[in-house]
Amino acid sequence: MKKKFMSAMLAASVVAASLSACTNSGNGGKVEEPAPSQTAIDNAGNDSEDTDAAPEEELDYTFGEHFYSETPVTYPMSFSDASWYPMTDNWVTNGVFAKIKEKTNVTLELTAIDSNDYNDKIALSINAGDAPYIIPKTYDESRYVDGGAIVPVSKWTQFMPNFTKFVDDYDMQADLDTIIRNDGNFYRLPGMHESPNQDYTFIIRKDLFEGAGVDVAAIEKDWTYDDLYDALVKVKAYMVSEGICSEKDYIWSDLWCGQESGQGSGGNLLKIMGSAYGVPSGWAVGDCMQYDAAKDEWYLASTTDNFKEFVTVANKFVAGGILDPETFTQDDSVATNKFYRGETAIMSVNRGQVAAFNAGLAEGMGDKTYETYLVVSPKGSNNYMAENSRLENGVMISKRAYDELGEEDFIKMLRFVDWLFYSDEAYDLCKWGIEGETYNVVNGQKVLADGWYCGGLGYSDPTPDDETDNKDMRLEFGYAGGNFWYGHRVDQRDDNLTPELQDLSKRIADYRDIRPLTPALASTPDENEQINLWKTPLVDNINTWTLNFVTGKKDINAEWDNYIKSCDDANAQNLVKLYNEINAR
Repeated sequence: MKKKFMSAMLAASVVAASLSACTNSGNGGKVEEPAPSQTAIDNAGNDSEDTDAAPEEELDYTFGEHFYSETPVTYPMSFSDASWYPMTDNWVTNGVFAKIKEKTNVTLELTAIDSNDYNDKIALSINAGDAPYIIPKTYDESRYVDGGAIVPVSKWTQFMPNFTKFVDDYDMQADLDTIIRNDGNFYRLPGMHESPNQDYTFIIRKDLFEGAGVDVAAIEKDWTYDDLYDALVKVKAYMVSEGICSEKDYIWSDLWCGQESGQGSGGNLLKIMGSAYGVPSGWAVGDCMQYDAAKDEWYLASTTDNFKEFVTVANKFVAGGILDPETFTQDDSVATNKFYRGETAIMSVNRGQVAAFNAGLAEGMGDKTYETYLVVSPKGSNNYMAENSRLENGVMISKRAYDELGEEDFIKMLRFVDWLFYSDEAYDLCKWGIEGETYNVVNGQKVLADGWYCGGLGYSDPTPDDETDNKDMRLEFGYAGGNFWYGHRVDQRDDNLTPELQDLSKRIADYRDIRPLTPALASTPDENEQINLWKTPLVDNINTWTLNFVTGKKDINAEWDNYIKSCDDANAQNLVKLYNEINAR
């Protein structure tokens, strides 16, 4: 039986909410931030049966309860639409959004935005004051906080029992502290992991490595990027001897690094490689700042000896004829097609794409014999895995939602958000679909039902060469998409993993350490404005030089002093000074 949510949970008087928290806007004015009224706080989690307090519906929405709105409601929500599994009308009429509506009586009014333009389009909508109520797939909320258009959602999590129970059960407060702002609030409801998760690594042609006399499984526990380079030199020599490629060919052409998805920073490859040297780069470039816990101070990682070693090693792959420099300009399909045709021996991969890559390789290689292997990414100057935070991208809530709904219905919407992004029920729905239709539970394990496969879960078409009309449930219905099911308990997060992926996760956990968390910087809005003014051109400068160093357009040793000067000219030292002044408070 569906659990009804109280549409008149609070007395009418509480609609006049207490807007007590204020921050400075960028222009020096005051911006009122929504905060729950005392009446709302008093009623949070109230399980009273007093009909005067709850005239229409029950008040006891607690952990484990199903969200259901007695009256139909509609909430505008943005949707990051990935080109490799684009949203279709069928998702709304028969798929994931139809099932969400069926279970909750909530219609999501979707604004689909191409994933490549998502951040920019969200910024435009926020600046224009017409942002959707619910904004998922947010990686960095810092650019939106000071303008007052985003709700300081930490003030409202008391109305979100699934969220708060996960925080309590898995001691997430220290992780949440890393996203707290100067005003003591956080503005993004993050996906939360029971344990850190490294999603991206490399897939290799194991048969080529073995043909070259390289046993990766035997050396990957302690191998470095220099070891990987030496191994690939042997692999290339073997491929040349077998007539697979010529001396002038590159055997590594990577994706998620170029114009399509690299964001001008070197994307995934430089993120993974940089992390091994303690340098935020590529997708993780951020503001290039790192925290030294021993010294209790911040420093610019991109001007350190570790950075110099990182770009030197990365350039070694290009200069040695291993890594194609066009990796950092090409579209993703160029890299995948080369791998599928057997022209390259290594490529970046994430867990959700393993099945798709294996399927592409099977088609491209035809009758040729091959074998793949997912490797633990090499070490650099540290033994850390690429990820250390248990937080993921998450959900922002626009102040427009509060302004248009009022406190009572705003809290109701938060109950829905809590259910959709943090409940076990919704997690399984958005990831697996409907039990008995798209999946079954066999001996306690979820398995896809007959007729279905799913690239997003790592399951390829089981019979691609016959006439069976199997369908990908992600393409057909929108399940297992990237907007909903980040994080959660390990048993749920990993319940789709094939034995191959389970083995990779175990090896990463066994072979690599977890880097300590980086503390939040308690900067004021005015300081944030100054940081952004300095950070943007500085990071652009660093990204440009990084790619030039890696691809060999700039000589690292000959141009190093010029690079450092270019960073200083872009206020690098001023940025470091400001960070440490804030840290000293």
